[in-house]
Amino acid sequence: MTAPRLRPFAQVDVFSAEAYRGNPLAVVLDAEGLDAAVMQQFANWTNLAETTFLLPPTDPGADYRVRIFTGSEEFPFAGHPTLGSAHAWLEAGGIPARDGIVVQECAAGLVRVKRDGGRLAFAAPPLTRSGPVAAPDLARIAAGLGLPQEALLDASWLVNGPEWIGVLLESAAQVLAIRPDYAALAGLKVGVIGPHPAGSDVGFEVRTFIPGDAAAEDPVTGSFNAGAAQWLIGTGRAPGSYLAAQGTVLGRAGRVNIEASDGDIWVGGQSVSCIEGFVLL
Repeated sequence: MTAPRLRPFAQVDVFSAEAYRGNPLAVVLDAEGLDAAVMQQFANWTNLAETTFLLPPTDPGADYRVRIFTGSEEFPFAGHPTLGSAHAWLEAGGIPARDGIVVQECAAGLVRVKRDGGRLAFAAPPLTRSGPVAAPDLARIAAGLGLPQEALLDASWLVNGPEWIGVLLESAAQVLAIRPDYAALAGLKVGVIGPHPAGSDVGFEVRTFIPGDAAAEDPVTGSFNAGAAQWLIGTGRAPGSYLAAQGTVLGRAGRVNIEASDGDIWVGGQSVSCIEGFVLL
């Protein structure tokens, strides 16, 4: 095991142009020599939704490699850690091999991140599971959301790392009114999306619920927004470009920009560095 040393560290607020209104991410910018157990312990200690660890790439097509940990498990891919890691890597002096495109290597493969003005956006990875949700799970989800089952206009598996189930409701107001019963949702990761009225500044409202030992609502969720965009644009329920809000009921102001372009769906947002320094690992 490598002896602990000071390593450059950043804490980034993702999907918000205003500090402390998005979803925070801890980034260890030099994780060479750390084993998975140390990474997991540190991620548990930060007590954030995710912590990432940047490493030299093993794929010659990548600019860097990332490992993504929640407080209890490692993810092959996640959205806000992708944007936050790319933001921190660029701010630390990282220079991508391709102008305007950062290529991140993660357990799910290579993910492209483009610079779009003041935003970064990642190309949504392919879904590894999609399609109908079984009737017993739909009944549990409806109970967990406190809604009659007919209020669930549609539902689909949206797995691209985290095992999300997406649920479409009739309106953003319905989404904002949910008071989840995490016991009823146990074992399921559920994301809910509903449209704002025509003419609103924001197209959709999103909320994501993660039952478990520390049941929580995620402030802003890139992976779910990526899967939801693939699902809703693909079925004609959403336009090819829209803005989603998330975190509203938590006092956040998350904004997720969705754009379908040349066969890709890009999921983007602004990020702000809030803490910079070193950690002993």
